[in-house]
Amino acid sequence: MKDKLHVTLLQSNIHWEDPTANCADLDALIAALHAPTDILVLCEMFTTGFSMSPERIAEAMHDQMTTLNWMRKWAKQLDACIAGSISVSENGHYYNRLIWMFPDGLYQTYDKRHTFTFAGEDKVYTRGDQKLIVEWKGWRIMPLICYDLRFPVWSKNRITAQRADYDVLLYVANWPAVRREPWSQLLIARAIENQTYLAAVNRVGTDPSGLDYSGDSVILDPRGQTLANALPHSNAILTAQLDASALLHFREKFPVLGDDDDEI
Repeated sequence: MKDKLHVTLLQSNIHWEDPTANCADLDALIAALHAPTDILVLCEMFTTGFSMSPERIAEAMHDQMTTLNWMRKWAKQLDACIAGSISVSENGHYYNRLIWMFPDGLYQTYDKRHTFTFAGEDKVYTRGDQKLIVEWKGWRIMPLICYDLRFPVWSKNRITAQRADYDVLLYVANWPAVRREPWSQLLIARAIENQTYLAAVNRVGTDPSGLDYSGDSVILDPRGQTLANALPHSNAILTAQLDASALLHFREKFPVLGDDDDEI
């Protein structure tokens, strides 16, 4: 396990249903990175915004789709993993799908488990039923999407074969500013209860429905303390260094994960 892992979040405004404009903006942000990183994390539906019209925006899922190739280009150039969710169509269904792209061009996916019924996401997107935990440089990372944050059972970290299931919990989001207090408090809770580093990136700007997004992207340590946070309401590049030795020492000194409840 690499002792130091650098995680970078891109907090960005999103042009509504305009992948070309969004990728161009992200190109500029990524080109402005001043130091190497290991993982680059983008917002939920970073190419389109949180649109409930997948018939207009969803990309047909295949190995050479436009967004996959865009992510491949940057992952290879940065020698880093890139993660973010997009709208895709596959086998007659639409999914809010997170893509985890490795530098070698291979990738893994996670389909959002908890579709946001309040906005009608459950009516147009099929929810996933499989968790994803990826390994990168010896670290185990679990990526989740926005509304998943409200459901702690889904993100529960456990000890399996004498090791925690994951070491970093990631959230990509389009979380409105009107609910920014729950966003902040729930992120802290997820970090503490799972004894994990946590990185969460949220968009900024306003969508056509009038919803405002403040960002409030943050990287937390396993005690829920802030390692880095972004100024609200503006594009931002946020990086923090995660320390494996500190994480393992904390878990050994205060072994909470071994005392969890059995699954019901």
